[in-house]
Amino acid sequence: MNRRNFFIKSIASLLYFTNSSSAKAGNQSIAQNENGNYKLSDSPNFNNLTKRFQHPDGDLNDKSFGELFDFFIEFLKRGDDDWENTGFPVVRKSNVELQDFSENVMWVGHSTVMINHSDLTILTDPQFSDYASPFSFIGPRRATPTPFTPAELPPIDVVLISHNHFDHLDEYSIKEICKHQTSVKFVVPLGVKRLLIEWGATDVTELDWWQPVEVNGVMFQPTPVQHWSKRSAFDRNKTLWAGWFVQWQDFSFYFAGDTGYSNDFKEVTERLGRPSLAAIPIGAYEPRDFMKSSHINPEDAVKVYKDLGVKYAIAIHWGTFRLTLEKMDEPPVRLDQAMRIAGISKTRFRVLQHGQSWPEVFIGS
Repeated sequence: MNRRNFFIKSIASLLYFTNSSSAKAGNQSIAQNENGNYKLSDSPNFNNLTKRFQHPDGDLNDKSFGELFDFFIEFLKRGDDDWENTGFPVVRKSNVELQDFSENVMWVGHSTVMINHSDLTILTDPQFSDYASPFSFIGPRRATPTPFTPAELPPIDVVLISHNHFDHLDEYSIKEICKHQTSVKFVVPLGVKRLLIEWGATDVTELDWWQPVEVNGVMFQPTPVQHWSKRSAFDRNKTLWAGWFVQWQDFSFYFAGDTGYSNDFKEVTERLGRPSLAAIPIGAYEPRDFMKSSHINPEDAVKVYKDLGVKYAIAIHWGTFRLTLEKMDEPPVRLDQAMRIAGISKTRFRVLQHGQSWPEVFIGS
């Protein structure tokens, strides 16, 4: 790695991993949902001693400065990856294909999934920016282009947000969606609403884990996952994070967001039943001792698939940005190996290309 590239990676990584942000941390002690104003501290998932949200198993992601520094150095020393420069194949979508998107699911890229069933279209964690960063010019750079722009999206009924990290809650993407989708509804975890309102959203519902809301006859329910939240140096775990269970009368969808492996997925099935389709992350997991509590690896993803008892699954959170040390093409290879060992067919847990659709999941659903 030459000095120029090392310098660029150093600055980008420092900014990203310290989560420096021009966004205001603000006072996030007050949230609002359909029931009116209430204190976030009233949530059973809010630790009133630390003044932060916490997973029932504890804050397993509270890294020391030394651990963060060691990871920062390792990330700087990572080898060049050709995929960071070339990206992966993209299935481009015409305007006609997008506007006719019906009874279908598409992996747009990273954790962005678009799904339509029974005339309701949902978009998860929209990320259309060139950088997963608080800045528009530096940070983890997009390797694989988007299959279309936010302006080309079909009418979206609901946008689901899992948490506030920059690769999942993107200011540019939200502003573009609000600009072109005047009637879109956002459903988010506790504390996230304030930013969306600042960015132009007018219909936002924020919820605690297991708190349901119905939209057009479809039930949306946030579920616990083992992760964390942060957008500045001062707001760690001041907002909630979540997976999402979406229930139609004849179909269900589980979006895992970002998560380490835990018993949460078995609890989801026990409480809400087995989903018809799940979006399960498979990337951003090395070094394992550092990332284990935040991100599942492909082998864990197979465990999640089995815990959920899901019929079909899509691999997400890989191949778009390089966020950790593993090569960008490694997650699908390891997933394939883990699936073969577990006896899971590739027709059940699929690795799609960016922009690729999978309408077959709705046949006979």
